[in-house]
Amino acid sequence: MGKRKIFTKTDLNVPQVEHSQDMAGNVVILPEVIPPINTKITFGRNATSARTFDFARWYGADIDPITYACQRQIERFLSEGNAVIATSSVTAYCRQGLRLFLDYCLLHATAFGRELALTDITRDLIDGYLGHLAGMGVKTTYQKSTYAKTKSVLIALGRRGLVHLVTSGDSATFPYNPFPNINRKTMRAMALSKREQGALVVALRHAIKPIWNDDVNITSELLSIILLLVALHTGRNTTPLVEMGRDCLRSHPKDNTVFLVLWKRRGYNSSKVALRAASDAERLLESTPSVRTNLERLIRRVMTLTEPLDAEAPVDLKGRVWLYRSRDRKNAGEVHALTSASLGEAAISFVARYNLTDSDGKPLRINISRLRKTFANRIFELTDGDLVTTAAALGNTLRVADQNYLAPGNVARRNWQFMGEVLVQEMLTQTIGATFTNTPMGRCSDPVNGQYAPKREGATCMNFINCLRCSHYAVTAEDLYKLFSFYFRVLTERSRMDKRRWAREYAHIPRLIDHYIIAEGLRRGTFKAAVVEAARERARILPHPFWSVDLIDNLEVFA
Repeated sequence: MGKRKIFTKTDLNVPQVEHSQDMAGNVVILPEVIPPINTKITFGRNATSARTFDFARWYGADIDPITYACQRQIERFLSEGNAVIATSSVTAYCRQGLRLFLDYCLLHATAFGRELALTDITRDLIDGYLGHLAGMGVKTTYQKSTYAKTKSVLIALGRRGLVHLVTSGDSATFPYNPFPNINRKTMRAMALSKREQGALVVALRHAIKPIWNDDVNITSELLSIILLLVALHTGRNTTPLVEMGRDCLRSHPKDNTVFLVLWKRRGYNSSKVALRAASDAERLLESTPSVRTNLERLIRRVMTLTEPLDAEAPVDLKGRVWLYRSRDRKNAGEVHALTSASLGEAAISFVARYNLTDSDGKPLRINISRLRKTFANRIFELTDGDLVTTAAALGNTLRVADQNYLAPGNVARRNWQFMGEVLVQEMLTQTIGATFTNTPMGRCSDPVNGQYAPKREGATCMNFINCLRCSHYAVTAEDLYKLFSFYFRVLTERSRMDKRRWAREYAHIPRLIDHYIIAEGLRRGTFKAAVVEAARERARILPHPFWSVDLIDNLEVFA
């Protein structure tokens, strides 16, 4: 007989909202518990500079039940720990979301001349709150961020039955999309240009030289510059880098390689980056670093220098890499760790010291987001536009990597400019489509002098294997039948040759067609799903005559 599992009862010891229900079933906060003995919330050490938040100013002002419920919910968030909601997120709920929401509730109570209760949190109150945010004259992105933080707290109250939430219909408590097209208004960080990146790398390598001195003084500025260099070469996010642990370097099955393992809070998962390990010769020359500093050596050097500080660090900072002694008057000598705020301040100081400028002559703006996008675009360029490899290097999905990290390069801009000029010319001369020549693969704008053409007098390009990589190649919905016929012909060759050779020379073709032509066409709306499936099935059953018979022994003739 199997052993019965016994569940022990535990006291969660989470803050509760002392309340009762009236005759109508509405929640009523017990008056004797308002205001609570302690109105100040203590966050402790976290990724932000906020340590406390006081709700005292909103008590005794006709919104006591709402203020009390919100305070208890914040305390509940904190008692659940970082595993549920990060403390830095809870600080934002208070400092940005609830601060403005409770201020609006004060105005609302004054306008109606009565005390507000939890039952007053309805669609009308939320609509008024959205109007209040819009009337503040702040950016729409800030309004959206504030509203989202407020909504997180109110939804938590609703799930516990303290606030009645209507989830659908015109009277839904929260409107479906109060900020349409918000993504178009968001100013996203752009990747650094080649010139900016080159100047930044030179400045970073010069700035980190003191780390190799025997009498080096570990400061937050020096550690921040080293962290920026690590971010530029690994493309990791801010929080995983700032919270890097002392066990971050792990063994790798490949010689002269190590894993940089970072913990990503939001995904509850680790992120791995392969780094080239320092060779034996480099280790012997520890005091004479090369111009191209090895990241693994650099990280180990920082860990060696900060190891004595780890023993003195507070409990919540033990095991961190980026430790330093504070030089502030209030807490001089205390062991602190880098934060995103101190990293930003150091970046501004670093740019001013080395006079780094952008293409407009303004001070260069450096942050982890820009460095991550720079890393992504560099990987995309080195892999000849391989989105799969780039997404894997970033740790993102294909869609996220494509839409949020990759920017069109100079070649893409020139190609789009060329297409625009051709289209205008064809529309003026009423010869749309004449620029492109039909081929067994699709359409080509220059089959004689194209990118992979033989470029001989009288010779026409037959290099169909490279069509997918050619800048003169184009596909329309009418060409899908020919494209899929070629697709299935390539798959047929798989059984006719050595599998290693097929994987090396032809396996990329079906992948390119699926991921870069079909998927991208569907995403942009160029192709319709029904048309794609119809062309695919037609090519499978009755392929295009050019690809239906063995006119050649194999595809090598076209390579």
